[in-house]
Amino acid sequence: MNKLFPRLYKKDIYDIDYKGLYDRGFRAILFDIDNTLTTHGTKADSSNVAFFKNLRDIGFRTCLISNNKEERVLPFAQTVDSPYIYKANKPSKRGYKKAMELLEVKDTQTAFVGDQIFTDIWGANSAGVYSILVDPISPKEEIQIVLKRYLERIVLFFYKRAVEKRENDD
Repeated sequence: MNKLFPRLYKKDIYDIDYKGLYDRGFRAILFDIDNTLTTHGTKADSSNVAFFKNLRDIGFRTCLISNNKEERVLPFAQTVDSPYIYKANKPSKRGYKKAMELLEVKDTQTAFVGDQIFTDIWGANSAGVYSILVDPISPKEEIQIVLKRYLERIVLFFYKRAVEKRENDD
C-alpha cells in the first residue's frame, strides 16, 4: 500500500510550497499534464506559462511526463517551455528515470506532481521520486479513469488514516 501513498497530498498545483521544496534540496519538478496542470485535451494558457516561469525563477528544472501521444504533449511543452516525455507508460519507472537523466538530477532532488494514484504516484514512488498527489481539476474523464477513481478513494482513506496516526504519534 505504501507504494500507492503520496508523500504529500494537496488540493492543486497552486497549493504546493515550491520555495519550501527548493529549500529542502529539490531541484527538479516533474508534472503530469491532463487533469493536473489543465483539463484533458486543453492547450496551455497564460496561467500555465506564468506558473512554469515562476518555477524557473525559483531555480527549478521541469519536465512533463505523460502517457499521452506526442501530438498532445509537444504543443503544451512548447508553450510552457519545458522538456517532455510522451508515451511514458506510467507507472513504469522508465519515464521518470529518463526525465531525471534529461534534467541531470538525482531521484533525491526530484519531485513529481500528478492526479492519479495508480499511474502517477505509484510510478514516482517506484522511481524513488518524492510524490505529490493533487486533486483532479475536472470530474469529466474517460471511463477507465472514472473506474480507477473509485479504487483511489479507498487508497486515500487509508492514506489519510496513516497521516492522522503519524501526526498523533508525534
